[in-house]
Amino acid sequence: MGNTTDRRSVTIRMPVVWLWLIVVVGAALGCGVGFGVGPLVRWLIDVTGSAPAPFRIAAKLRTVWAVPVLTLAGTAVGLWVASVAREESPVVTVEADHIAVRKADSGLHLHLVRDRIGALFTDGRDLVVLDRGEAELARVPASDLSNEQLAEACERFDYPWRGTADPREAEFTPWVDGVPDLDEAAHALLRARKHALTDKQSGAAAKALDDLRAAGLTVRDRKGGQQYRRSAPR
Repeated sequence: MGNTTDRRSVTIRMPVVWLWLIVVVGAALGCGVGFGVGPLVRWLIDVTGSAPAPFRIAAKLRTVWAVPVLTLAGTAVGLWVASVAREESPVVTVEADHIAVRKADSGLHLHLVRDRIGALFTDGRDLVVLDRGEAELARVPASDLSNEQLAEACERFDYPWRGTADPREAEFTPWVDGVPDLDEAAHALLRARKHALTDKQSGAAAKALDDLRAAGLTVRDRKGGQQYRRSAPR
C-alpha cells in the first residue's frame, strides 16, 4: 500500500548530478585540448592538409594561456549541452488526483487524471501510461528518469505501477507495409508516421500516433521500425 499520510506532490526529473557531470566533462576536455592543441593541429595538417580555424588560433597561444582559455570554452560548451539535455528531458509530477508530464523542448504538457489511469511502466526508453481498457494514453521518452523514483511516487499515491516491462509485450508485432492483419487506413497512418519521423516532423508524427491510438492500435519504435498491438479504442 502507498503512503496515505504524505500527500505532497512528487516531481521526478533528470538528476542534477548528471547535468554537473556534463559540465565537468566539458571543462576536462577543454583542459586536455589546451595541453594538446599544438600537436593536434600539426597532426591534422600533416594528415589532411588543414585544421579547424578555432584549433589553429588556439595553437598559437602559449600553453599557459591555452589551458585556461580552452577550459573556460569547454565549460561553456558543457553548460550549453547540459541546458539542452534538461530541455529535452521530461519532468513528471505525481499528485493524488493526476499525473503531469512536461517536456520544455517540444511544449508537451500532459495532464492524466487518476480515474483514467490503468497502468504505468517503463518500456525500454519510454514511460508508458495505459487507460483502464489497456489503450495507450501516453508514451514519452524518459531514459533520464529513475525507475526507482517513479515506482516510489506511484506507491505513495497508490497508482498502478507495473515495473520495467510492458505487461503485453508478447502481443507486439513488427509492422510490415501491406500485411493483411491491418486495413489500408492503418497502413496509411503508419506510413505517414514513418515519413514524419524520418523527416523529423514531430507534430505530424504525434498526429499520426494519436490517430492510430483512436483506431485501436498501440505503436512503439523498436530496432529502426514500428511495432504495433491491438488495444481498445479510446
